[in-house]
Amino acid sequence: MYQSIFKENLFQDQVIIITGGGSGIGRCTAHELAALGAKVILIGRRKHKLEEVSHELSLEGFECDYYEMDIRELDSVEETIAAIINKHGQINGLVNNAGGQFPSPLKDISDNGWEAVIRNNLTGGFRMMREVYNQWMAEHGGSIVNIVASVSFGMPHMGHTGAARAGMINLTQTAALEWVHSGVRINAVSPGSVASSGMETYPEEFKKKLKQRRHQTPMKRQATEAEISSAIVYLLSDGAAYITGHTIAVDGGLPLAKENWTVPEHSRCKPFNGFHLYEEPAFLREPD
Repeated sequence: MYQSIFKENLFQDQVIIITGGGSGIGRCTAHELAALGAKVILIGRRKHKLEEVSHELSLEGFECDYYEMDIRELDSVEETIAAIINKHGQINGLVNNAGGQFPSPLKDISDNGWEAVIRNNLTGGFRMMREVYNQWMAEHGGSIVNIVASVSFGMPHMGHTGAARAGMINLTQTAALEWVHSGVRINAVSPGSVASSGMETYPEEFKKKLKQRRHQTPMKRQATEAEISSAIVYLLSDGAAYITGHTIAVDGGLPLAKENWTVPEHSRCKPFNGFHLYEEPAFLREPD
């Protein structure tokens, strides 16, 4: 069973959508929210992954629904949100987690590659926000958490997703102002380097860079999926009732790293991991 730091039944009788719910941070968050009483709705492009997470939750005694859907397709977004409302009667929260990118220098990104990442990491997230708001939250309130990335200093070799994530941060601020009168809060979580299953999909050379990130981070480690989920859950909860339009960075202090101040290697910043099914990517367990 998921060991959340939050109180039992925190989200009892609430319906919360998680996009990209079939793996990584989305899967972890689904387990935590379900353990806290939420009716979890998973959305993703790969049905077999959604089925696997649904089965995992059923073994813990939780029920969830899932919808195989591409958030980049407008008709699918509109129809799926309508179907969720028709079946469950409400939408209390949205975790806009779906995304995807590939490492590449800017000069080598094709127009198709650029468009695919922008649509996945910005346009799709906007459509989910808009439809959830227009079809339910405008009249009933709710909370939205967008998963973005640390973009303050650029994202070399990830310029397409950096541009999209920066757009989502600004969109979070704009929506927070435009929708606050409806009782809707919109915030974002900006993960740093997370030891998540998604890391396994990257090329070997890029994996080497990801392994080095732990030494660059002042905490000298990468985040667990549960540490990101904790921030998401907090922002969805009533404990964050006076927070909107903000981006919470969960990055181990990486932006503070300075060339003129070397943090010695250490293992004093212990991770939190409440996710009982979490497995660190295999390549991270190999020696540097």
